[in-house]
Amino acid sequence: MKNIVILISGRGSNMQAIVQACAAQSWPARIAAVLSNRPDAPGLKFAAAQGIPVGVVDHRQFPDRASFDKALAKAIDAHVPDLVVLAGFMRILTPEFVEHYAGRMLNIHPSLLPSFPGLHTHQQALEAGVKVHGASVHFVTDALDHGPIVLQAAIEVGPDDTPDTLAERLLPCEHHIYPRAVRWFVEDRLRVRDGVVHVDPPEPQLLIALAASDGDAATEAGAPADDANGAAGDRS
Repeated sequence: MKNIVILISGRGSNMQAIVQACAAQSWPARIAAVLSNRPDAPGLKFAAAQGIPVGVVDHRQFPDRASFDKALAKAIDAHVPDLVVLAGFMRILTPEFVEHYAGRMLNIHPSLLPSFPGLHTHQQALEAGVKVHGASVHFVTDALDHGPIVLQAAIEVGPDDTPDTLAERLLPCEHHIYPRAVRWFVEDRLRVRDGVVHVDPPEPQLLIALAASDGDAATEAGAPADDANGAAGDRS
């Protein structure tokens, strides 16, 4: 039974998707804690209602990132985590913190990495004129929004899309791929070779969602459309 600690800064809808999938699918894991850097994060109420231990390490109470990260690591390690999940945790982490959890920390980013790291990814995608946009679950390294990619979801960019419509259409895909990636980890199915993540035994590592005008359908690369798993919904 693996321990998962989830970090949030807001409503934590990806956290909620992971919590619900863990319970519904009887993972060999438990959500050991949900921690936030903001005491008013709405996701803390959801976690507490599920009986999950919650905690706050307020970054505003520390003079610098290093001291905050040290306190945060202490709070995380109190729960003896096998995996740390960043679910809309809006803090840049120090290299020392990242190294401490190397190989056991996952993040989700709203772009098809390595394209569009950083903030405002939907606006970046529109300005670049790409026809496909998406989200990526990846292992965290000390390079911002980089690291071996576990699973991605792709959506078509339409001529009338805005940052808001892209975010709205991508959200269900994020809720689909993040729990799946976490489950693969807790089932010891992820292998990283030469910086590339493989799933053992193999499963598709790409979800392709059609445009909203095509009925919001979703399918997985390598899987027949009739067998596709539907996407489930948020990034925060």
